[in-house]
Amino acid sequence: MNGFFAIAVDLLVAVLLVATIISSVGLSKRMSRMRADESAMRTTIADLIVATDTAERAIAGLKSLLGESDRTLSERLRTAERYSEDLATRVHAGETVMSRIAQIVDTSRRAAEPEAAPRPPKPSNDVEGDIKVEKFKAEAANEGMLTAAAAAAQAVADRAARRLGARAA
Repeated sequence: MNGFFAIAVDLLVAVLLVATIISSVGLSKRMSRMRADESAMRTTIADLIVATDTAERAIAGLKSLLGESDRTLSERLRTAERYSEDLATRVHAGETVMSRIAQIVDTSRRAAEPEAAPRPPKPSNDVEGDIKVEKFKAEAANEGMLTAAAAAAQAVADRAARRLGARAA
């Protein structure tokens, strides 16, 4: 039995050696693949580092661009507000001038009305001639009012020109 037992043990050792050799070969192949993967991994990591650096520079550029655009926009908003205020002032001044012109025209109309007040018609047999005379008188009164309004507008324009001349000097 000793001989059989020795052969069985030798066989068992041989099988274990073969199993060890096979697992060693498998491990060797895996290690080779891992080394290749490690090389690919290092390349990937290097590429990621380069991409990260590029992204950081791009972000810094965007931040500076954002700051510059914010300053530009703020400046333009301030300019727009100044123009808006100036425009509102000018519109108010224009409305004031228009109301003054309206007052002048109204005053000139009132002044022209007593002069152009219709006189009682004279008794006449020529009705058509009387109508023509009344129409002529009404047209003359309207022309007088238009002339007065034009003169008033010219006076306002001259006054405004003098004011602008005084401001420019």
